[in-house]
Parts: sequence; structure tokens; C-alpha cells
Amino acid sequence: MPDFTPAAAEIFLIGAICVVLLVDVFLTDEQRRLTFRLAILSIVGAAACSSYFAATESVTGFSGSIVADPMSDLLKMFAYLVVALVFLYSRDYLVRAGLFKGEFFILGLFGLLGIVVMISANSMLTLYLGLEILSLSLYALVAFNRNSATAAESAMKYFVLGAIASGTLLYGISMLYGVTGTIRLDELAAYFTTTATLDVPAMLGLAFVIVGVAFKFGAVPFHMWLPDVYEGAPAPVTLFIGSAPKIAAFALAWRVLVEALGGLHDSWQDMIALLSVLSLAIGNVVAIAQTNLKRMLAYSTISHVGFILMGFVAGTDTGLASAMFYTVTYALTSAAAFGMIILLSRKGFEAERLEDFKGLNERSPWFAFMMLIVMFSMAGVPPFVGFYAKLVVLESVIDAGMLWLAIAGVAFAVIGAFYYLRVVWYMYFDQPAENEVALDADLDLRVVLSANVLALLALGLFPGGLLDLCSRVLS
Repeated sequence: MPDFTPAAAEIFLIGAICVVLLVDVFLTDEQRRLTFRLAILSIVGAAACSSYFAATESVTGFSGSIVADPMSDLLKMFAYLVVALVFLYSRDYLVRAGLFKGEFFILGLFGLLGIVVMISANSMLTLYLGLEILSLSLYALVAFNRNSATAAESAMKYFVLGAIASGTLLYGISMLYGVTGTIRLDELAAYFTTTATLDVPAMLGLAFVIVGVAFKFGAVPFHMWLPDVYEGAPAPVTLFIGSAPKIAAFALAWRVLVEALGGLHDSWQDMIALLSVLSLAIGNVVAIAQTNLKRMLAYSTISHVGFILMGFVAGTDTGLASAMFYTVTYALTSAAAFGMIILLSRKGFEAERLEDFKGLNERSPWFAFMMLIVMFSMAGVPPFVGFYAKLVVLESVIDAGMLWLAIAGVAFAVIGAFYYLRVVWYMYFDQPAENEVALDADLDLRVVLSANVLALLALGLFPGGLLDLCSRVLS
């Protein structure tokens, strides 16, 4: 009899989604908060399954197509946490905007399902399946506000470009299958470990797969969808896209580049290094010209992807652990940043322009301080977690003998500090507009957002525990 425990969380999540979907059909708009509560309970239940069936070593299931290991368990826990934050931050915004529909939470749960499937994948086909579940959910979420022409346009751009990227990834997988005769990651790794030279089809397959991975990350030059989608989507959707899928992108890169194609590190190292430098350059420089905070954070995301890819360029255990540490801490930081946009938004108004943060210190000193922590962490200012995340990544590439890449990272990080500090300037040194109103967010949003931001400070002061955990689960 097959062992279903490696996929216990995924099976529970599928069942929970079906229950939430059926219950939501019979609810009136006044009862819709039950859908929200059931969605949160679904996440808690999936987390409980992952914890109860946590793997102490690598275990495969379903004919080797999925794997349960300590790395997947840790990434799933952070994915659950981030998606739960997305739902908690989004609830009151959706109510005020008249968008409090069950579809948001159901699509969000489907997106989470795609993320955990990608994290557990031990087959190229399973990876592709998880990627498509996540992507289709995101396409629909971007167009969630049916009355917004901008959202519809962004969804169409995202769909077309995403379809091209998915096709490119699938074509690369097919070429690797033609060369090796397998799509299982462990068998691919065994094949390329024993193969001294690569033929042209294998190199082409490698290149196409890297394009698919780079698009999912939003790395330059496959970043063109990110700014438009971030700006055009409603703030809760942008919050989702800007946080949880980054964990999935790391899992995708780890499974493909390290577990399956780790023996080809010398072949793909230069390609990933080029993507890293281009992402750092374009992301930080173009972000300076943005006046829309969501677009600014989109280009900021691109620059942070450059740092995450540095860990893969190093290729060492330290480098990969630092990339994982950077990914999970950035997901929490990004959630806090978009949470602040939601906090300042109100009915008929979305606080997405830099000017909307003018004089925030006079209106709410506490949340001005929270936003300061978020911006300083993204800029890499000590003692916040963003500083330590950048530091360990830079140390890993220096230890790998790539001093030039570390210098480029530091240089562009200094350039990027300007647009983060500009937000702080607006909050503390500009006067608020005369028609600004007091913040009216609910207490639970204020409490959870404050806890989220203070966690960035705590992780910056005491980063060793999480970094050691990342090192252990990847070893």
C-alpha cells in the first residue's frame, strides 16, 4: 500500500480547499467572514500536518515524484506563515473596498497549494504542476477586481508572459528528458554527475530551464511583468505576489539547479552570476525614478533577487544556506511593507504613492517607526535582518573567490539605499496633506503588523538561530 505521509500536508490542503469552496457557495455577503476563518483554519491544519509528519531524513513517495525532507518542512512552515499574514492583512481592506469575496481566499489557498507542491517536488513534472497551480491562481487574483481596467490589463500581461515562460521551462524539461531519459531529480543528478561533457541538447535544455526559473524569480531580463503587476493589482494581491511566491521560487531554483543539475554548477554559474548582476543594477537604478511605492517595491524585489541568486552562484553549503535565509526573511519584510500600504489605505483610496506617506510621524509615530524598520531592513542597515542577510550572502561569494560579485553587490546596495531613505524622509521631514485623516485600521491588523515588523528587528539582533536552521536542513 502506498505511503501517503510525504504528501500529508498537500492532501489535507486539497480537502480543506474543497470544504471552503463548498461552504462559501451557501454564504451571504454578511456571513463571508466564515470563509476567512475557514481559510485560516486550513492553513493551521496544513501546518499541523507538516509538523506532525515532519521528516528527519529524505523520504520519497508516489513513485519518487515527491520528496519529504527537513528543507521542505521548513520552507512550508514559512509559506504557511506568510500566506496567513496575507489573509490577516487583507481582510479589512477587502471589506472597505467591497471586494470581500470568497474567491480571494480560495485562490490564495490554491496558490499556497502550488507553493507546497513545488517545495515537495522530486520530479520535473511535479515542479511544473506546482508552478502551474500557483501561476493560474495568481493570474486570476491579479484580475480579482473586475471593475478595474488596470488590473485586467496587468493580468493579461502576466498571463501572456507567464505562458511563454512556462512553455520555455517545459521545453527545457523535455530536452533534458530526451538526453537523460528521466525527469526525476535524483536520477538527473546521478546522470550529470557521471557525465564529463555536455552535448548541445543538454546545454540548450539547461538554458531553457534557467529562463523559466529566472522568470519565476523576476530576475532581469525576465522582469518585465513585475512592475506592471505590482502596480495594477489590488494591494492584497500585490502583497501575496510579493511575498509567498518568492519562497516557491527559491524551492524551484534549489530543486532544479542544486538537486538535479548541481553537477553542472560550472556550466550554469556564469549565467546565474549575469542574472544576479543585471538584477542588482536594473532593480536599484530604476527604482530611484519611481513615484509609485508599489512599483518602487517591484524594482526593489528585482534587486533582492540579485542577492538571492548570489548564494546559488557561490554554490557552497554556506552560500545556499544564506540564499535560503535571505529568501524567508525577505518574504517577511515584503509582507510588512505591503501591510503598511494596506494600513494607510481606506475606502476609495489606496496609499500607493510616496507622497501618501508624508508626515506619517505626526499622524502615527508608532507606525512611522514600523515603516522605518521595514525600509532600513530592505536597505541593509544594521541591526535589522536585511543587513545580516546581505552580509552572509556577500561573505559566501567572497569565500567562493568571486570578490568582484561582492563588490558589485555592495555598490548597488548603496545606490538602492537612496530610495528607501526617501520614504523615511517623507515620513519624518515632510508635512502631511491638509485633508489627511487618522488611521482607522482594526486592532488585529495593527497588532499583527507590529509583531511582523518587530520580528525583523529580533531576527537582525539574533540571526544565528534561523541561519543555523537553514544550514542544517540543507545539509
